Amino acid sequence: MDNQIPEKARWLGYAGLLPQLIAVVLVVRGGEWGWIALACSFAYASLIFSFLGGVWWGQALSDPAAPLWAFIAAILPSLLALALFIPWTLGWDWPGPSLLWLGVFIGLSPLVDRKLGMGGPAWVRLRWQLSLGLGGLTMVLAILALQQR
Repeated sequence: MDNQIPEKARWLGYAGLLPQLIAVVLVVRGGEWGWIALACSFAYASLIFSFLGGVWWGQALSDPAAPLWAFIAAILPSLLALALFIPWTLGWDWPGPSLLWLGVFIGLSPLVDRKLGMGGPAWVRLRWQLSLGLGGLTMVLAILALQQR
């Protein structure tokens, strides 16, 4: 049991995986809701990724000695999420490749938390669990989308 993270906060964090789990079910079932689930899963993962950038920004601001790279890392999630949306607007192959990259970025995002050194070991451990969960589910959705082409 993790005594440093309140249990309610931990469970609410895990509940954040539910939208991607529901999307996987809907995509596997197919039909119109499958496509809607893919688009929504991209939007959800992008929002969460951007939120993480906001967390990093806040952590960097709270440390007067924060290096410049921390602020750059904090704005990258929003910019990357936007860049991964552009293929849809151009009619290119989407959302499979974009979901795949987004899943990878989310899965690796705790490396920034670890490098920032804020939040303590319990925070970093929870971040790994949630990020691998969300990143992994997002990559599963990417594979499902790529199979539908």
